[in-house]
Amino acid sequence: MPTKTATYSADALTVLEGLDAVRKRPGMYIGSTDSRGLMHCVWEIIDNAVDEALAGFCTTVDVVIHPDGSVEVRDNGRGIPVDVQKKSRLTGVELVMTKLHAGGKFGGGSYGAAGGLHGVGASVVNALSVRLDVEVDRAGKTYAMSFRRGVPGIFDGEGPDAPFTRKAGLHPRGSVPKTRTGTRIRFWPDFDIFEPEASIDVREVRERVATMCFLVPGLKVVLLDKRAGAADRAGGHIGC
Repeated sequence: MPTKTATYSADALTVLEGLDAVRKRPGMYIGSTDSRGLMHCVWEIIDNAVDEALAGFCTTVDVVIHPDGSVEVRDNGRGIPVDVQKKSRLTGVELVMTKLHAGGKFGGGSYGAAGGLHGVGASVVNALSVRLDVEVDRAGKTYAMSFRRGVPGIFDGEGPDAPFTRKAGLHPRGSVPKTRTGTRIRFWPDFDIFEPEASIDVREVRERVATMCFLVPGLKVVLLDKRAGAADRAGGHIGC
């Protein structure tokens, strides 16, 4: 009979690179893969936008639940940084979306208070999404980037089933007034990870954004549920 030490050596250890760990053990990051875990992903993206308001840089957040089950969050905050970080040689958007424990909430004075973990939360949501699109308005330009299950690339068409080509980098996508800043994130949950019956409860989202508006003076949050039967679920179009 082999000894315990003989059957357990360094060769038995597995190192998961990048966001592989999130997809391998999603429960460690979002608690579960049922509706609660899916709602956790929604909170992470909303909280990042609200944290911009807490920092004094955002006044409006739009939350849209699309008919295809994707969720979009738009804010008029500063926008995720688009310049290249010297250490990683990645843009701020790539860093936030692809690296765990990367973001502006771990020091440096970017945020005095934070509810979402900008970087941890965004990268986890990215890893658990079959498609995630991000657009950032900064310095008079709109920058865009897309991901499939955390891998950067380009989709040739709408929706998560469009042809996908791997390609790193942030891409300029037109000009905007220099005074316009903000971030737009839309993600399609990966139901290879989430349970088939997992769904977004718009009433729960409504209650949470109403609480946020109460706690953050001057913040306006608009919730729009575009799914069929939205009026029956008390979603609709609200403002705080």
